Amino acid sequence: MKEIYILATLADAPVSIEEIRSSFESEDVKVNAEPDGRSFVLSAEEVELSVRFEARGEALGWSPDLITGSDEARAVLDKARGFYRLSFEPGHPQPSVAVFEALWCARTLMEHLEGVLLDVTAFKLHDEADVTEITELDFDIRDHVNLHAVEATTGETPLWVHSHGMEKFGRRDVEVFHLAEADLLPAEAFLHELCTDMAFGQGPPERTLVETSTGGGFILVPSEEARHNLMGLDLQLFEGHEGRFFTVVSPEGRHNVSELLRPYRERFLEEEPEKAEALKSQAQGLLPAFKARFQRKGLMEPLTFLVRGPFLVHPEGEPVVEHLWAEVVHWEDGKVIGKLVDGAMHTTEWRKGAHVEIEEEDVEAIAVGRDGRTLEEEEMTSLLTAERPS
Repeated sequence: MKEIYILATLADAPVSIEEIRSSFESEDVKVNAEPDGRSFVLSAEEVELSVRFEARGEALGWSPDLITGSDEARAVLDKARGFYRLSFEPGHPQPSVAVFEALWCARTLMEHLEGVLLDVTAFKLHDEADVTEITELDFDIRDHVNLHAVEATTGETPLWVHSHGMEKFGRRDVEVFHLAEADLLPAEAFLHELCTDMAFGQGPPERTLVETSTGGGFILVPSEEARHNLMGLDLQLFEGHEGRFFTVVSPEGRHNVSELLRPYRERFLEEEPEKAEALKSQAQGLLPAFKARFQRKGLMEPLTFLVRGPFLVHPEGEPVVEHLWAEVVHWEDGKVIGKLVDGAMHTTEWRKGAHVEIEEEDVEAIAVGRDGRTLEEEEMTSLLTAERPS
């Protein structure tokens, strides 16, 4: 077993085993108390989770700089007196199953005591609300990994970007070398997609050319092999990163992934103001028909109604507007109530699957899907205006 999470609490005494049993045990979940009366083993979904409690005589009084989390969460960690250490066998029975069992365990414990959850593998700190959202909303790999960018050399492409956190899924972390500053967001998008596949056991095999859906290609090479091909790097750079990594290289085996990232760069191009204005004008003009067609959608009709709206995020503390799509769930008092189909690019403030409200006047674009395919503009207009009540 490997220690994956630490639940740091302000209490220096554990929740009683009786309360633990009452909160956890069911037909599918069993709790076996340890002899010390403070720790236990939780068995569920073929997962064995060891939960061990330790107390400190005084608070930590600090939190490592590498840890990411809110100031409030870090303050709780600083003051923590009690620590639940959650350990399990990564990757068993499936990469994501044990992770979610551990998160549900932490969430239940946090209902009994105030604390924050430290992901030891990813250096991420989660408060109670965060853990609740992670366990309830759609999977977002950014909740489970941290990407670090390090200046590894000089020149136009000095950056080494690597992940922390894949170890808890029983997988290697991933890394890319020789990136420019402008490559950071595209590389982040690519690595997050790669890590998501790996977290669900669908990652590509090592040393095998992989063709992507965007037309690019890459190979995953164990870092102990791939790093030998790097020139001009100080080996001290890798101190503290001796763990197992996969290095992403080009189909030719080079540390140059510029062509691979080209389609990802397009995602971060600013939409032309004229196009944005035209889309909003079209959306607002069709919104009454869009709303009416949604409200008379048949129960078994394979139609999906989507709207795009503005959302504030704070990636660097300053507010930034992102434009996100939501599937319409219902309409209420001039507001569209929907479920986000994509999360914010720069932060997890707006997670995929979150329920949101968008004022009708803020709807920037609309779309309709049928059987998983987005209708072309003419098809959508025809659908919205056909069979309108007289």
